[in-house]
Amino acid sequence: MSVQKWFITGASGGLGLALTEKVLAQGHPVVAAVRRIEAMQALQQAYPGLLEVEAVDVTDPDQVQAVAARHPDMDVVVNNAGGAVIGAMEEASEAEVQQQIALNLLGPIHVTRAFVGALRARRHGTFIHVSSVGGRAGFPSGALYQAAKFGLEGFAEAVSQEIAEFGIKTIIIEPGSIKTGFVANIRWTQELEAYKDGAVGKLRRWIAQEGDANASGDPVKMADAIYAISQMPEPPLRTVLGADAYAVLEAGYSRSLEALKAQKELAESVMFEGKSGFMPE
Repeated sequence: MSVQKWFITGASGGLGLALTEKVLAQGHPVVAAVRRIEAMQALQQAYPGLLEVEAVDVTDPDQVQAVAARHPDMDVVVNNAGGAVIGAMEEASEAEVQQQIALNLLGPIHVTRAFVGALRARRHGTFIHVSSVGGRAGFPSGALYQAAKFGLEGFAEAVSQEIAEFGIKTIIIEPGSIKTGFVANIRWTQELEAYKDGAVGKLRRWIAQEGDANASGDPVKMADAIYAISQMPEPPLRTVLGADAYAVLEAGYSRSLEALKAQKELAESVMFEGKSGFMPE
């Protein structure tokens, strides 16, 4: 097995920590990008020769560019850092809107842009983008988080086609619920009376009361799966992790395909005769 150097954002907790531990256990060096270096002290002591910790705010392009310049020899770059603000879109403050887009979308864009040049020059590497079932399906109370995750998936899919010719692989991971103390890390909007008894309020209360108890994804098993996918010669662009995520996406894709097929005649009726339109190969 060849040694790979990994860069993992959001490595101090949840899925990021489980993946960091998995990669280290496989003998690969890891640069863990975290907000608080002290959170990684115990793991750093366990892997003194393999784990390096960097304090990085992924929403700050200058910090991201600086850490990429210090580590130009990465093989695998993981965009894992993220977090959710839950509540109705109307309830969110302007600061919460900016924070969600900055953390969940602009952060991964900054990281990808910072590292892609070195990977392209070496004609080798892998980007792993940790999205969510909420990157392909919408839920009431998650509009800001999902706007960012939908954007991340579009970004990653498009960039994957730009960089594949340089030997760079792209992997998008779409987890469902994960048993990582998710509810404790949620940022809640200031609730408006108008939404308390509707779809947003009901889901908000269910998440608060039942979310952790019903979370089904094992972060260790998910980390094992992500690592295994990363070692494939030709990994799939998207991988769904969790039976809940699979069920939501299967139902959503089925409804979307049915609705699309019903629009075929209308779609074709508005075209100029003899023109094929935008259909790149």
